[in-house]
Amino acid sequence: MVILDTLLYAFIAVVFIQVVYYLFVFGNFAFLKIKKPSSKKLPVSVIVCAKNEAENLKAFIPSIINQDYPEFEIVLINDGSHDDTLNVIEEFAKTNDNIKIVNVKNIEAFWGNKKYALTLGIKASKHDYLLFTDADCQPVSKYWIKDMSAHFSNKKSIVLGYGGYSKVKYSFLNKLIRFETVMTAVQYFSLAKIGMPYMGVGRNLAYAKTEFFNANGFIQHIKVRSGDDDLFINQVANSKNTAISFSPNSFTSSIPKSSFKAWYKQKRRHVSTAQLYKPKHKILLGLFYLSNVLFWLLAIALLSTMYNWPIAPGLFLLRITIQYIVIGFSSKKLKETDVLLLLPLLEVTLIISQFAIFINNLISKPNFWK
Repeated sequence: MVILDTLLYAFIAVVFIQVVYYLFVFGNFAFLKIKKPSSKKLPVSVIVCAKNEAENLKAFIPSIINQDYPEFEIVLINDGSHDDTLNVIEEFAKTNDNIKIVNVKNIEAFWGNKKYALTLGIKASKHDYLLFTDADCQPVSKYWIKDMSAHFSNKKSIVLGYGGYSKVKYSFLNKLIRFETVMTAVQYFSLAKIGMPYMGVGRNLAYAKTEFFNANGFIQHIKVRSGDDDLFINQVANSKNTAISFSPNSFTSSIPKSSFKAWYKQKRRHVSTAQLYKPKHKILLGLFYLSNVLFWLLAIALLSTMYNWPIAPGLFLLRITIQYIVIGFSSKKLKETDVLLLLPLLEVTLIISQFAIFINNLISKPNFWK
């Protein structure tokens, strides 16, 4: 009895923490209305770093070339590819005078380091505002540059966008990937809204060139293979200089991994950078993850024993209902409402996967970016 009483009190505390996160943190994004800023039409340099991405470049670069925007250049970086990436880039450059090629040779000191290649691309760009995406991404509309760059102002020099993944029918892995992407976006959008921006995704991210040079580029974490997006934003973003863009026209879409092994490997690289976040961000994110784990463990323990039947199920339903409401509104904004159908299963699977990744990363470090 004493043990079950203790578990119940712990469950009450955990549910309280979860409700606070969902309503008072994530609710800042979920219930936020889109306020479309007026277009500034600032000259923009779109930067795409590609390593062995010949086929993806053929498929997706036209969607950037065809953007409806008055003045922009496309900086295509060939990061030491050994396929036809450089040839594909050169073919695009022949017919588009706003394409600039940066051909990066592998050198021993920076071998396999995307940050080195990106640094060369940023230095080669001619405009003061930079918009980043990946070679396997495409804007979902021809107004991508317009909607992302509209958030720049005298105060706002960083714009966090949403980089989603294309949908695959009848694939649980695809839903898991997109659910994880939604949850990540809800977290970084929400924390940015309450004045604590901590990351962005390189699939859809913009910032002023001055931010890059004022921070001495990626020098603070140049030896970390990943983190050109989240670690850099964690370093330079603050409550005053960061805006978010979540209008549908500002989204990008990427090719999702088709096997659990490939996705797991990708997430290992991404998760490895989180340990380098600022302490306040690690505490906030860590507490949310820990409370998630404890919620499910305690719920299973209490519901399976049918202990204190009116209270435990009530708390369980309260948290689940609030989660559905908040993630429901958020996923509607991000055009990902189909993930709601399997939300509890996706959440539990993601928690287990993230725990496995954390343990795996403690044992061995993840590999290069490509």
